[in-house]
Amino acid sequence: MKQVYRLSILLCLMISVIPLSAKKKNGNGNTRNEYVVLASKDVQNDIAWMQVVNALQKKHHAEVLFYEKAPRESLANLQRVHPRYVAIVEKPENLGRDYVIDMHQMSREVDDDIFADFIWGIITGYDADVAMKMVNNSTEPLFIKDAVATIMELNSAKWFNNYAWVDDHSSGLWGEKKGRDAEIQTYEIDPKTVLKKFTDIYAEYNPDLILTAAHATERNLEMPFSLGNLMAKNGKLYALDHFTNTTWDLKESGKRKVYFAVGNCLIGNVNNTKESMAIAWMNSANAATMIGYVVTTWHGRNGWGGLKYWVTNPGRYTLAEAIYMNQQDFLYQQYQWYPSLIKENYPTFSGSEFSVAGKRISEAMNGQKPTQDQIGFWHDRDVLAYYGDPKWEVRLQEVPGETDFTVMSKVKGKKCIVTIKTNENFSLERMKGDKFKEEHVLDLPFSYFFLERLKNPRLAAGQNWKTAVDENFLIIYNPDFKPNMTYEVLLDIDK
Repeated sequence: MKQVYRLSILLCLMISVIPLSAKKKNGNGNTRNEYVVLASKDVQNDIAWMQVVNALQKKHHAEVLFYEKAPRESLANLQRVHPRYVAIVEKPENLGRDYVIDMHQMSREVDDDIFADFIWGIITGYDADVAMKMVNNSTEPLFIKDAVATIMELNSAKWFNNYAWVDDHSSGLWGEKKGRDAEIQTYEIDPKTVLKKFTDIYAEYNPDLILTAAHATERNLEMPFSLGNLMAKNGKLYALDHFTNTTWDLKESGKRKVYFAVGNCLIGNVNNTKESMAIAWMNSANAATMIGYVVTTWHGRNGWGGLKYWVTNPGRYTLAEAIYMNQQDFLYQQYQWYPSLIKENYPTFSGSEFSVAGKRISEAMNGQKPTQDQIGFWHDRDVLAYYGDPKWEVRLQEVPGETDFTVMSKVKGKKCIVTIKTNENFSLERMKGDKFKEEHVLDLPFSYFFLERLKNPRLAAGQNWKTAVDENFLIIYNPDFKPNMTYEVLLDIDK
């Protein structure tokens, strides 16, 4: 019995071993690791699910932390380790709306500022094998080449080699582009056949990326104008045509994918069951990353803002970095409006939310009537779920002629110099987002995700930049850049 007891202790210790090369020291002499894996005791006690934890630990030289009921139990250890990336391995039965909301809030509590201190994602699946597939599929980088969508905002298709969509602005309209330099073609069809058209182009284009924004719940995804449904059963996606009352399975190739439900209600909510749409996308559709809302959405800053950061910086940000940068941007803006609420929970996601939230914001702003953005930013702040490895390199292809500025950073002693060089074809309007989805997201600031974390960075004296700066990023809100120019931002840092 003693030998068995000693062996079990050794196995537990091996799980948390970190190679010395993966560790860094912070200014207090404590260990800082780039990557942490969080897992529940439910996962720890399951041999199959622990294989997922061990694979992530080995892949990222991560430290592993366990919790009994909620990740928040690990906050003190996260403050000790201070990771830049956190992956949570959890069974779907333990995942729901409040879990996601609390993870967002906890990500901002590692230190005392208002910003998220790490990028995080949830690794889950219909079973442990699917969760392991998610880990394996996110090992090699993915550059998005082909996409399918139910939105019209990306219809220029300049980011893709091949692209097809069913339109959410004109009933019965769809379009496609075959070839990187091909012309966009649009067609009209009987609206009753839109669902069939979507499943056909899904099979034909075999996309790397799927984007949707029609009505949805945890149990279904509607085509635009409610012209049919995608549903989930036993972890698989199928189509339900309510005009003919027929069903068919989505044709899958097994190719790894990214599913970005940029504007759908509720579809990102696993809802404490593996029989949910989110789990079906990860299972049968092989979505190695999925992004979606866990509540009913109306403002859309979190989803559409994340997409805007990604598409206006093609190739510059990974998808996880784009989502993160957007969230820090609107956290900063919220703080300017009503700093007393920045750590407060959104009051309700029921039908009375607008009046309740509006009243709270008005009180925080000394009786000023809040705008839709001021209410909507708070609503959206903590309700977008990211499923997948947060360090996975998922990027869009660069768009010819649009890579019109470069950013470099160099640390010298207690200074960090960020250098921005604009090319002769530089467009400030393009950098700000080219008016993309302005009803949800106005002009973007200049932003930069540091290659390595800085310790306590702050804008050095004598500069006129209006900035938000934290250990992971720099945002400039007055970037009046001109073509063929070089700009420097000087930051003081601790060593």
